[in-house]
Amino acid sequence: MTELAIISGGLREPSSTRLLADRMEAAVRAGLEARGRGARSSFVELRPLGRAVMDAMLSGFPTEALEEAFETVARADGVIAVTPAFNASFSGLFKSFFDVLPEETFSDMPVLIGATGGTERHSLVLEHALRPMFSYLHAIVSPRGVYAATDDFGAQAGAALGQRVTAAAADFARLVEGCGPRQRRDTFTEELTTMERLLGGSTSADTT
Repeated sequence: MTELAIISGGLREPSSTRLLADRMEAAVRAGLEARGRGARSSFVELRPLGRAVMDAMLSGFPTEALEEAFETVARADGVIAVTPAFNASFSGLFKSFFDVLPEETFSDMPVLIGATGGTERHSLVLEHALRPMFSYLHAIVSPRGVYAATDDFGAQAGAALGQRVTAAAADFARLVEGCGPRQRRDTFTEELTTMERLLGGSTSADTT
């Protein structure tokens, strides 16, 4: 069973960001099922976690609810991340969540990126903000993201948005399948093993 985590950074209710996230999740799940892979989805809605995220930034200690969100992301085989766009970048809440997320959570994680905005002028947020951030986090970013302006949710443009979502989801389903079940990194154990090797090498050198 493929575990999907969907991170939605919408700031309002109802949220066009959550609407796009729902459509992307459904398309990815359908794409995986068409390839013979079952999928189970868990949503991380950032709006209710806003205060907890800010407190974690100031104190360094996440709340239980925030820890649960971290665990939902960490155990996933693939992540769909969608943010509203402001001035051609992601929202502050969206970025802050990743600032307090434990290191290496996204290492080798397949990620499908998406964004919403008032106009098409914000569409470069995918390539100029989201893709570089997830690449920095060592994620494997799917080649096609999805941007949706307000007009894309109308009846006339809805079909075009649907086609973009379907195409991006098909790419992501292949990526997730190719990566296979994700092995979580235990950075503490890795660092401990490295230290033990270094100490072992020093001991051997001292006795010769």
